[in-house]
Amino acid sequence: MEQTKALNALEPFLALSKSATSPRAAADLIVRVTSAPNTYIFTELLQTPQIQALASSDEFAPYLTLLQIFSYGTYSSYTSTAGLPKLNDAQRLKLRQLSLLTLAKKHSNNPPSPSLDYASLQKALDLPSRQALEELVISAIYAGLLKGQLNPKDSLVQINSVSPLRDVAPTAISGLLASLQAWAGRCEATLSSLSCQMTQLRADVDRRAARAAARTQETHKLMENEQKVYSQMAGQSQTPAQPARRTSK
Repeated sequence: MEQTKALNALEPFLALSKSATSPRAAADLIVRVTSAPNTYIFTELLQTPQIQALASSDEFAPYLTLLQIFSYGTYSSYTSTAGLPKLNDAQRLKLRQLSLLTLAKKHSNNPPSPSLDYASLQKALDLPSRQALEELVISAIYAGLLKGQLNPKDSLVQINSVSPLRDVAPTAISGLLASLQAWAGRCEATLSSLSCQMTQLRADVDRRAARAAARTQETHKLMENEQKVYSQMAGQSQTPAQPARRTSK
């Protein structure tokens, strides 16, 4: 649901990109889309010719880099890259939220209950205090970016689930494909193993059915033989005795 909401929020900016034929107009569009509420996915806009054309503009190329960071980078990516445009308050909040989403996703597979410590989050998100961090986490939860709880006593943020609201970096595609191929291989191996087990089970069932049929047939034969013997014995018992002959004097 959050992904659909984010894609719907991006639609007006995709329509506006068609008329952003000048570098300045494209740069302004980037500022607007990264400041707007509910826009958390940017790949489609990033791939438009008007936005990609900024790569050849010395003045406005940093805006393309900025959109790439919003798409799949983090707040530390922004602070470590020189020459980028200054962020307004809405952009700064959103980039920190997206960065929190990335950090939470990296730890979401750590059993039994993945959590992030306050100190590492404050450093990664360049936040001045614990209160600022807690306010950011709460804003991310209310925005539907993740589900979790604050644990001020232990200085931890427990992560329950993470929304799929981050684009995949081009450099990560090969690794993603490798992971998917490995997963597909495991699925095929599992299916093959299950197929062998099913074949074995069917063979066992057929053997048991054949043995049961043979026992049933043997039982019927024994019953028939017993019935014949019983009938013969009953017939003999019903035959009248012959009277003894008298001898003449």
